[in-house]
Amino acid sequence: MTSVTLLLPLFLLLLLLPTIPVIAQTYRNISLGSSLTAVGDNTSWPSPAGDFAFGFRPLDRDLFLLAIWFDKIPDKTIVWYANGDKPAPKGSKVELTTDGKLVLNDPQGKELWEAGPVNGAVSYAAMLDNGNFILASRNSSGYSWESFKNPTDTILPTQTMEVNSMLYSRQTENTYSRGRFRLNLLENGNLVLNIVAFPSLTEVQYDAYYGSNTANDDNRINAGYQVVFNQSGYISVLIRNGSTVNLSSLNIIPTTDIYYRATLDFDGVFTQYSHPRRSRDNKGWSKVWSVPDNICVAIGGGLGSGACGYNSYCLLTSELRPRCECPPEFVFVDPNNRYGGCRPDFIQGCQLEEWRTKENSFELETLEDIDWPTSDYERLESYSEEQCRTSCLNDCLCDVAIVRAGNCWKKKLPLSNGRYSSTMNGKALIKVRKDNSTQLDPCFPPNSGEKKDRSTLILVGSLLLGSSVFFNFLLLAAISLVFFLKENKKLRKNYQEQSVLRSNLRSFTYQELEEATGGFKEELGRGAFGIVYKGVIGEMGLKSYIAVKKLDKVVQEGEKEFKTEVSIIGQTHHKNLVRLLGFCEEGENRLLVYEFMNNGSLAERLFGISKLDWNRRVQIAFGIARGLLYLHEECSTQIIHCDIKPQNILLDDCFTAKISDFGLAKLLMNEQTRTRTGIRGTRGYVAPEWFRRTPITVKVDVYSFGVMLLEIICCRKSVELELGGEEKALLTDWVYDSYIAGKLRDLVENDEDAMNDMRRLERLVMIAIWCIQEEPSFRPSMKKVTQMLEGVLDVPVPPCPYPFSQSSGNHPQL
Repeated sequence: MTSVTLLLPLFLLLLLLPTIPVIAQTYRNISLGSSLTAVGDNTSWPSPAGDFAFGFRPLDRDLFLLAIWFDKIPDKTIVWYANGDKPAPKGSKVELTTDGKLVLNDPQGKELWEAGPVNGAVSYAAMLDNGNFILASRNSSGYSWESFKNPTDTILPTQTMEVNSMLYSRQTENTYSRGRFRLNLLENGNLVLNIVAFPSLTEVQYDAYYGSNTANDDNRINAGYQVVFNQSGYISVLIRNGSTVNLSSLNIIPTTDIYYRATLDFDGVFTQYSHPRRSRDNKGWSKVWSVPDNICVAIGGGLGSGACGYNSYCLLTSELRPRCECPPEFVFVDPNNRYGGCRPDFIQGCQLEEWRTKENSFELETLEDIDWPTSDYERLESYSEEQCRTSCLNDCLCDVAIVRAGNCWKKKLPLSNGRYSSTMNGKALIKVRKDNSTQLDPCFPPNSGEKKDRSTLILVGSLLLGSSVFFNFLLLAAISLVFFLKENKKLRKNYQEQSVLRSNLRSFTYQELEEATGGFKEELGRGAFGIVYKGVIGEMGLKSYIAVKKLDKVVQEGEKEFKTEVSIIGQTHHKNLVRLLGFCEEGENRLLVYEFMNNGSLAERLFGISKLDWNRRVQIAFGIARGLLYLHEECSTQIIHCDIKPQNILLDDCFTAKISDFGLAKLLMNEQTRTRTGIRGTRGYVAPEWFRRTPITVKVDVYSFGVMLLEIICCRKSVELELGGEEKALLTDWVYDSYIAGKLRDLVENDEDAMNDMRRLERLVMIAIWCIQEEPSFRPSMKKVTQMLEGVLDVPVPPCPYPFSQSSGNHPQL
């Protein structure tokens, strides 16, 4: 990746010129005493050419960030910021004081942040066209203070990093607090990426997970001393002997046509980005280069959580970014932060007093090629998988066991450094509860109030025993009557409002949603239920995007029926379901407010130009299966989706699959519900029973999932008449014929990753064929589908899915 070469004199001169502080710039001087107030979108001091601006960027209507940003591109990307842990309230002021300091005060005049020299020898300030904000020195040609010497998470062309200077990642993608990753040029000359103990009073750094290999403790003349992001767009480490180590890509377009930035992103990857200076199609930032190549495996050592949080595991995306996932029956500690770790969604073994006496309380779910290599507490050699399973199940401390090469590694929580590796050749056995009665299900939160009331009764009863029997009877009768009336009233109230309390949905006014969507301006998509619009709301001081669905053809049976169905949707909480945030029920208007999914629908990623890679598609299929299992079996009210297809699978920032439009079938007119089919008269997503006078069960979703699983495998639609030849027009027919003929490679002929994973490909095809059986009773439940996908259950050889091809009397069943 890096190469050391001796610089020619001319190249050395060109490289070093941008590091000299006196650069030919057109200044737009900011005089002493000038100030900006955080009141709106246009509160800034621009650079002469307008490429950059310094000032206040609104985070929402009440909070602002003092920052520097690219001002000519649509997304106004921030490259420097002050006081990121505590954004400035509306009405705050930044002032270049008469004594030469840059001071940020809140509306009450309390100082929030300051910069500048102690001696006050400043003549003016300026925002330069290279992105550097400077306080010009009165006594010399240099700068008394500059943003380039005080970077946050980004460096720009013409900027340098000296020894001991540092970049800090953000805590999350949408916040500006310091995160746990650091880029640091050490005193020994090595440029390294570290994780720090976070949060902590002192920044204790763990082992480096990337290094530029420019250190030399024996001979300082051969060590690095400066990182240069030169004016041409190259990032290099300068060596004291006059040589250089080039870090970035060699395919650099001149900065006259391209904006460049290099950012230590919130996920720990140091990335150089490019953006056209003039782009008619509003093209965004593109990755030029990044390190490390695989952060999931690069981070090691015995301390810290790894690339992802504790108890989660890291998957590398096609863009070389980490994606964090939870093991089965684990959920994210913070649903809004996938990098913050996972927690078990059930009571663990040693927390149960009866764990030894209660047989078969736990079971082990399987993850292929997942490991947490730094969390072992016991290693058992020459153990079979069955012996390893038995050992872990009989050990209340064992939360996970890894089976590989005849060895069994037992692990306990918290798990750290979790990662996926296709070369691991092992299995992770995750211990989960069989009995959902002790599962921490958000649909059934523990009734702490009931427990408290019971404790109160016990206390009152104990006190009564010390008094006379006669008065005790009277007092007990009175207290019992009070409790009875109180509980009866509470039960009636809970019966009326339990759905609202459980789901905690926000009730929006129509005007609020109209303002949030800019008058329903930006359309995200259309479906059977209505049109979806993009909107933005301010929550907890941060801007949040939302998706607002305007429902059409809703059954107008009154407020109670609508709220009942919406509350059922609101009670569903799972990482593979799109979260419902609120609703609007005003006059004839019925709207639902959902979390916004940045990466659109699965259909766009399967059938568009840019397709998902094989491993990501497999993980998406697993996620959809888990979401459907939750809807069918694990929540308080069983929900049949009735319209499973790629258009109703949305993808978040990390490409996690989330099912949308679940629970909406009952909100449509009855005649709409039964005729809402993807492709009439063909074997599309619609189960055959939709065309018969037979009851609709959860097996219609299983059928649709099977069809969609084939689409995920083959990256093509279920019906494509233009493919040429009737044998390929219907995906289900073509797949089964290829399976029988032993020609599965034909299904993924242009997908090298899939062709190198034939064992898993065959397994997925077999599962899909089981799901698309025309007879509903032959289809497996989503629980069995999920277990087969995850390797917990073997997959029997599937029969022909069409009853006319084989006698149904001899039809095998799962």
